[in-house]
Formats: sequence, C-alpha cells, structure tokens
Amino acid sequence: MALFPSNFSASFLNLAPSRPSISASFSKTPLLPWRNRRSNSLNLRFLPPPFHLLHPLQISPISCRFSSPPSSPSPVDLGPKVDKLPAALEISESQEPNSRVRLSVGVPPAVCEDCRSRTIAEFMKQAKIPGFRPGKKVPESILESYVGKDNIQKAIVESILKRTLPHAMSSVEGRALKDSVRITSKFSDLEDTFSSQGSLRYDIVVDIAPEVRWVPENGYRNLKVVVEIDNEINAQKASEQELKRRHKSLSILRIVTDRGLQIGDVAVIDISATTIGEDQSVGQKIPSAESKGYNFDTEDGDKVLPGFVDSLIGIQRGETKSFPLVFPESWKQEDLRGVHAQFTVECKELFYRELPPLDDSLADKLLPGSTMLEQVKEALLQRCLEVEQTAKDQATDNAILDQLCKMVEVDIPQSIFEEEGRQLYGAKLLQIQANMKLNEQQLAILSSPKAVKEYLDNQEDNIKHVIKQNLAVGDIFKRENLQVATDELMKEVENSIAEFKRSKQEYDEERVQEQVQDILEGAKVLEWLREHAEIEYITPH
Repeated sequence: MALFPSNFSASFLNLAPSRPSISASFSKTPLLPWRNRRSNSLNLRFLPPPFHLLHPLQISPISCRFSSPPSSPSPVDLGPKVDKLPAALEISESQEPNSRVRLSVGVPPAVCEDCRSRTIAEFMKQAKIPGFRPGKKVPESILESYVGKDNIQKAIVESILKRTLPHAMSSVEGRALKDSVRITSKFSDLEDTFSSQGSLRYDIVVDIAPEVRWVPENGYRNLKVVVEIDNEINAQKASEQELKRRHKSLSILRIVTDRGLQIGDVAVIDISATTIGEDQSVGQKIPSAESKGYNFDTEDGDKVLPGFVDSLIGIQRGETKSFPLVFPESWKQEDLRGVHAQFTVECKELFYRELPPLDDSLADKLLPGSTMLEQVKEALLQRCLEVEQTAKDQATDNAILDQLCKMVEVDIPQSIFEEEGRQLYGAKLLQIQANMKLNEQQLAILSSPKAVKEYLDNQEDNIKHVIKQNLAVGDIFKRENLQVATDELMKEVENSIAEFKRSKQEYDEERVQEQVQDILEGAKVLEWLREHAEIEYITPH
C-alpha cells in the first residue's frame, strides 16, 4: 500500500488515521451476530471439520451499531429417539477444556448383535442375488460372497453408531452445540474391535454451551465506565473546518512565479525516502514512501508527519530539497515506527488560492438552498452536532463492551471460535470485494482454507474478545428479562430483506430474522446498561 496516495488526502502523513474524525462519517464496528442454530440431525464425523468460508456475498448486509447473540448458544437438536435398545449402554462423561465434553460409549454385545441382525436383513431385502427371489432369505455365506464381507462389516458398524449415538448424547441434550459432535475413534479400529469381540466402544467429543461467569457476580449492574472523547470530535471546530473546505473548493488556483512555498499553498511534489543507519549511512529505500505527482495542501500540516511542512517551506518550483525525519512511535505502519529516514522532495508545480469573499453571495454555492452565510454555518453545525453525538454514543458503547469483557470468564468452545472467526473474515472479504472488485481467482485464494486458518491464528485474541462481548451481552439480556417487540422485529426484518432484494443477493429469511433478533437484543442491552451505568467522559490532553 502506497504511503502517498494519488488523491488529495495525506494518509501517509496522518499520525492518527484510525482515530474518528468528525468531518467524515464515523464507521460503526458492530459485534457480528452469530448463532449456533438447531440441527435436525447429527453428523457422524471421524475427523475434525475442515475450514470453510461462506461466500462473503451471502453475509447479511444488516446495518446497525451492534448486535448480540441469543441469551445462550442454541443447542443441537438430537431429534426423536430411535427404538429402545435391547441393553443399556455404558456411558462415562469427562470435562475437557474450552467447554468440551468427552463421552466414552460402551455398546454391549446384545445391542451389537441386534444391529447386526437388522443390517443383514436389510441387505437381504435390497440385494438382487441370482437364483433368489427379492426379499427371500439368503444364506449369510452367499450374501457375504455376493456383497462382500468387508462391506457388510462396515455397514454393521455404521448401523451401531447411528442407532446408539442419540442415546449416548442424551446426557448433553440441550447443551450440545450444532456441528460440534465428533467421533474421535478411528473407524478402522471400531471394525477390528467388533470383528474380534462382538462389542464396540467409541469416544465422542462435543462442544457445549459455555457458562458465563461474572467477576464479581452481577458486576454489570454496578458498572463504572470512563469514556475518552477525542478532542478532535468537536462539532464547532468541525463545522468551521467544513465551511473552510467548501470555501476552498470555490477558489481558483494561480501559479506561483516569484516566491517559494508558504502556508496556504498547494504543491505538486515527487517524494522518496530512504532509511538512515546509526552511523548516518544511507540505507534501503522505503517503497511505500515513493509518490509521483502528489498534491499536497500545506493547510493539512496538522495532520502530517511532524517537521514535514516546516522542511518544505520556501521550496520553489523546480527545486529539490532533502531532509531527515523520524517516524513517530504512534505510526500506523509498525515496521516504520522510530525509523530515521532521509526524505527527498522535488517541487513540480506551486499554486496559491484566490478565494472569493466569504459572504452571503456564496451561500447557495456553499450549501444549495441557502440565502445567507449564517444559514450555512448553522446547518453545518447541526450536522456536525449529530455526528459528534454519534461518535460519543459509539465511544460509550465501545467502553461499556470493553468493560464487560474484563468482568466475564468463559471457556470458549472451538466451534464458536471458528464460526465467529469465519464471520469476521467473511465481513472483511466483503469489504475488500466492495473496494477492490476482486476477480474469481483472487476471491478463491482469499477464501481458501489456508487463508482462513491464517486469519483465525493471527486474530485469535480479537476473535475471542468479540465472543466474550457477545456472550456477556446475551447473558445480560436473559438475566434482566429484556424483550424485543414483535412489530419492531418484523419491521427490521422487512427492511433487511428489502436491502437484499435491492442488491440482488440471495438470502435465507430465517437466518435474516435470527440476525435481526440478535442485533435488536444487543441494542436493548446497551440501552439498559447506559441507563444504569455510572459513565464519566474525559478528554485526554
């Protein structure tokens, strides 16, 4: 990413590009909704599930400040119980880290033999063996030679697993999370055990709904939050800057011919930089610092690298200046923090602005429909006040959520971690796709299992932080018996579906309703917390 973009904003020189600016729209960072939906059947798996990624265009475009999960993750639905077993299973349960339970299941010979008989009978019913009418009993030796002994053995073991698994899972019914049930025993080992002993023992691991523990208990009811409000988030200052920007857009650029650069001018410059070693020797080039034909407004000096503007004052058209600067420790690119660099700047063109008088005659041009300058100022101030309040609300919500995260202890199941991570990564891809218009090959690479796994590994702390916030919010919604009005829910669902249709995207109406429900529940919780918390606002110096 180039440090000097070709547009007019000096993002390379911005010391705090991530801080909210009232002159721009404040982006919301919602807690992405997740829900472990109920499943109508169990998936028999003998290997860990592969990483996969929902196509980013299938992610709900619901727009809101925040969302929360349900009061607790939805458990897996084991479905109706199968027929009664001829003998009881031997089941032992042990707790494992990350809200995981291991079940050791012993299937007695009587159950195995019953499953074997049923499987053989089914083979006889389905097999078409020459010399025997369909459905007629066939000697097992002939059936084995026709179907294959190994195939029959595999089918018997599968029958035992499918028949006994719902019974084995009864102890975690209502707690097991969807798509987290996994048989850890090797299928080949189960075949060998059944073949030699006529019985079976297998292990299951399953993630269960995590328990949220508050430290102290119900601590969220006495929440004390300190919210830092950026001193740049000031409506009066922002409205003045916006008026100045609009005034400057009506100016005429004139070529400077008889002097050097001064504050207020606009220069077209070529920039390059190299690192400086401790012995003052010139080191390597900094490719991201190279820019050709960069339009630099000297009035943006408060947003750029300290010393950059001062070093350029007086430079004339056609002149080249070289000067050293140090990247501050707050620099966005971590690898450049504290780096000593030698900058070389060539001034290609130099302009000054010829501004029209700032009076009522410009009102309509500054803000269409206005007739007086005071109208313009008042309208801009009101807009900035709205943005200021939005920024304040967002900062408050973020501070509350961060505080909640510090007050909860929870063992996060791996299945929830992976689902949340994929949703976050999918949202990231959606944003990249919107900005860069990725082709199918690029999207396939970024959606590959390797790319997803790298994201999950690199963002582990952030993902867990989001999950803890979600669980905390969901737990509060449940504890405080908060409710979402049905008409409010239906209205938001309709709006979200309409948005899908406008963008011509496919959607699952049930999933949309779940996500909207999550979002509204989160909003209710944050509203409740803002009313009951002790909130202090400070402006750091």
